[in-house]
Amino acid sequence: MREAIVTGGGISGLCCAVKLAEAGVRVKLIAPYPSERSQSVMAAGGINGVLSKPEQGDSVNCHIEDTLKGGNYLAGKEAVTGLCQQAEEIIKYLEKIGTVFTVDSEGSLVKRAFGGQSYKRTYFCGASTGKQIVSALVMEVRRFEVKGMIERHFWTFFHSALIRGEKCYGALVYNERTDKVEAIYADFLVMATGGQNSLFGKTTGSALCDGYAAGQLFLQGVELKNLEFIQYHPTTLETCQKRMLISEAVRGEGGRLFYVENGKRIYFMEEIYGPKGNLMTRDVVSREIDKIVKSGKEVFLDISFMGEKEIRHRIPEVSDLCMKYRGIDISRESIPVAPSVHFFMGGLAVHLNHETNIRNLFAVGECASIYHGANRLGGNSLLAAMYSGMVAAKEIESRDFEQETVDFSDTEAKANLGLKKMKDTKSQFPVMYIRDMLADTMGQNLGIVRNEEAMKKGLSDLDYYLSICDRLSFDSSVSMYTNYSLKAILTLAKATLLCALYRNESRGAHFRSDFPDIDDAFAFATIIANDEGQFKIRMDKEHSYEN
Repeated sequence: MREAIVTGGGISGLCCAVKLAEAGVRVKLIAPYPSERSQSVMAAGGINGVLSKPEQGDSVNCHIEDTLKGGNYLAGKEAVTGLCQQAEEIIKYLEKIGTVFTVDSEGSLVKRAFGGQSYKRTYFCGASTGKQIVSALVMEVRRFEVKGMIERHFWTFFHSALIRGEKCYGALVYNERTDKVEAIYADFLVMATGGQNSLFGKTTGSALCDGYAAGQLFLQGVELKNLEFIQYHPTTLETCQKRMLISEAVRGEGGRLFYVENGKRIYFMEEIYGPKGNLMTRDVVSREIDKIVKSGKEVFLDISFMGEKEIRHRIPEVSDLCMKYRGIDISRESIPVAPSVHFFMGGLAVHLNHETNIRNLFAVGECASIYHGANRLGGNSLLAAMYSGMVAAKEIESRDFEQETVDFSDTEAKANLGLKKMKDTKSQFPVMYIRDMLADTMGQNLGIVRNEEAMKKGLSDLDYYLSICDRLSFDSSVSMYTNYSLKAILTLAKATLLCALYRNESRGAHFRSDFPDIDDAFAFATIIANDEGQFKIRMDKEHSYEN
């Protein structure tokens, strides 16, 4: 029987594991913590799709065009077409397995407006869509656990892929219980490890999605794509712990952005872009807010006109969040907001079947770069998470069985020796100090608006961090994983800055003050490869709208 490892317990990993098990592939699902702690549960806004009774004028083709346009035509048209065409089937599947969508008095699914979309096509479960989907998929996973088709391994961290001759044979994982690295062999390895939040420290996302897997695989020869496209969510709330996401659902329900000047509210998005200004794409809204914040003014989001009853009915979790963390009653007060890093359009470069340049190594969900181009539309991330897991599973199901025995015991022993040596290292800097410095470097030099001087300063800092990372003091106050993951995370940060420096234009979420216009010479995806320590970048037509 064929076997697969799925690394990551969020929606894309769960979906892929379930679909593989349905197809008769035995799955080992590897995750540091239970799925209920994954970033996927934070997804509040909804999932996009054009169903059988769309808003008048809407169509699947319109969804495709909105997605391509929102991504500045940098996503592959064939990939986006498949994504949007399967949306109805995916939403029906989610209903079938127990996802409880919000319905109207007649029992029909309710949809809301999201930024960058021509029509209302975002379906939701109150303000907890991601949580509902995770719960439904976990129940499906448990059903296959009983049948012996899925094994879940928690407190287990990805260490590296078992690669030989540009083919993958499984993974090395760090077992927190045994404090050792262990080899797990499989016919296929599916990465579902999310985005790269630790590069920027305090973001809207989970610290568990740290980018280590992408950085480590890059060191092992896996190509990365479009790393420069980092989406800032325009409306987040500052707290001590992190930036709390104020869902786009608030603006979808009519929320208005404003600042105060001479005692008067200025609804700047509406003044600049017209009545639908508050629902421009996230890159546009973020840049406009950033300008105002840098001028010394504070930006607010107002939904109080909806009234307490409707707020409690339609966006209760936003109301609870604002009250819990800042004591703000949004039925009476406006919400102070500012942009924050939220989503990474870039990640592992994959083909239409979600396989990387390494045979039998796949990537799904946010860690795979394929559907969103230069900027993601709100509501498309949950759709892509589900669809990518299904596509990878279908491809793996179709593969002929290739039984081959390869011994990686030397690799396993070397990895364990490396962990042992790490505990004996000494220097003036602990690992967490450099992690904090990295977040400062990336925030200051790769923000919403970038320029060559700042990015080169960031690269200089990263070269220094990389030069000392093998000599840093072992930090016993944090996990072994946090210690061994540093080099790969720093490498990923450097690759990201190099891609941003290479793209001499402004497109989508990548905006350069020194190159403020779109340049057709860069109308392709950015691919970066690690060739024996040398970082090589190219523009790739295969991974672009031109394919």
